[in-house]
Amino acid sequence: MRTKEVKRMVRESYAKISKKENQSCCLEPSCCDSSDMTKNISRKIGYSEKDIKGVPEGANLGLGCGNPVALASLKEGEVVLDLGAGAGFDCFLAAQKVGRKGRIIGVDMTPEMIDKARENAEKGGYENVEFRLGEIEYLPAADNSVNVVISNCVINLSPEKEKVFQEAFRVLKPGGRMMISDLVLLRELPESIKNSKDAYIGCVSGAIMRDKYLKTAKEAGFEDVRVVEETMFPYESICSDPAVKTVVENFNIPEEELKNLSTFIASVRVQGAKPKK
Repeated sequence: MRTKEVKRMVRESYAKISKKENQSCCLEPSCCDSSDMTKNISRKIGYSEKDIKGVPEGANLGLGCGNPVALASLKEGEVVLDLGAGAGFDCFLAAQKVGRKGRIIGVDMTPEMIDKARENAEKGGYENVEFRLGEIEYLPAADNSVNVVISNCVINLSPEKEKVFQEAFRVLKPGGRMMISDLVLLRELPESIKNSKDAYIGCVSGAIMRDKYLKTAKEAGFEDVRVVEETMFPYESICSDPAVKTVVENFNIPEEELKNLSTFIASVRVQGAKPKK
């Protein structure tokens, strides 16, 4: 798929998601209708009960695959940039950690998501959080301007991952760090899944091999790039993803083969740092 086509698909899908409450999975807009399911998914991927209850209603859409804020060791007064901020869930959690002296910048390419995030910020009284419309391959932020870059299950959706890491490196101050939660492949996907537009939106076919993911970050200039946590992507999550369901139905994929698919994908927390000089 061409870059422009992928971005259009992603933008349109997430625009639909933004208009509906209580979504979950990584995702298609029809995925789930239960707020309880959204909360359960958030708990499973690392968010505490305090995290879930401590943000404005509607900020948590259950779109992530981990909790980058918990692992970023955020400090008071730091400037944090969130790649693919969505409705602002991670931004609001980060804001609580950096305090009033800190600042959070959320970037998203979907206007509807930006509108929703800004509404949530106003509703929650977050004066140190701002949301900017833009693509993560071309970040609307100055060079050497932020302390930390976070992202949650978003880079795998980009068809230009090299540019994303290059941009993250550019905006970080010397000595700054990144903490990313994302999906990676442990082995190559079956062609039926790899070439599916639906699976791409479901964060499955957009993922790349684990080693290539880490190499891409290193080539952008990051040092100390490593996986600090890794978990297998559960079979239940794959089965419940409507994007994958569509592929299964279209290509008549046997259940046994679908079970094997869970051995192809892992959820990882990746960290790296920009050299101090």
